Order: sequence, then structure tokens, then C-alpha cells
Amino acid sequence: MLPSLGVPEMIVFGIIALLLFGKRLPEVARSLGKGVVEFKKGLRGIEEEVDTATYSRSSTTASVTSRPAPADEPVETSAPKFEPPTSSPQ
Repeated sequence: MLPSLGVPEMIVFGIIALLLFGKRLPEVARSLGKGVVEFKKGLRGIEEEVDTATYSRSSTTASVTSRPAPADEPVETSAPKFEPPTSSPQ
């Protein structure tokens, strides 16, 4: 979708960044780097949650099929119930 950046494009980009940010460029780069690191940590956390949910769901599915659940255990729901509004819109 986007063409790769060559040396001339990178030089132009650097000059524009230098003109816009000047002496604050190291601070901007540092905060941008921290933002990227936090974003990657968030993605890693989401991937771990999905892996954990997938693994636990497959193990609970295997255990549920092997034995019936007792009646006193709460049943887990995967989505909240939809309740239509009781008042008319204003």
C-alpha cells in the first residue's frame, strides 16, 4: 500500500522534523519510543489473554464433555443479556 522510503525521502522527513521540533526533537523521539513500547506491551497482554482463554476453554470443554457439571455450580455466560429500554426516547 505505501511505497518504501528511500534515502532522499528520509532526508526530507528529517529536515521537516528538525524544523518542526527543533531542540525538542530528542524529547519527542523519546516519548514516541515509550509509546511504541507501551503499545507492544498492550498487544502482548492481549495475546496472552487470548491464549489463556483459548487454552482454558479447550480444557474446560474437554472436562465438561467427560463429566456433567453439578447443579449447584454457577453457569458461565459468554455475553450479557439484551434488555430493551423501558422508556420512550425523548
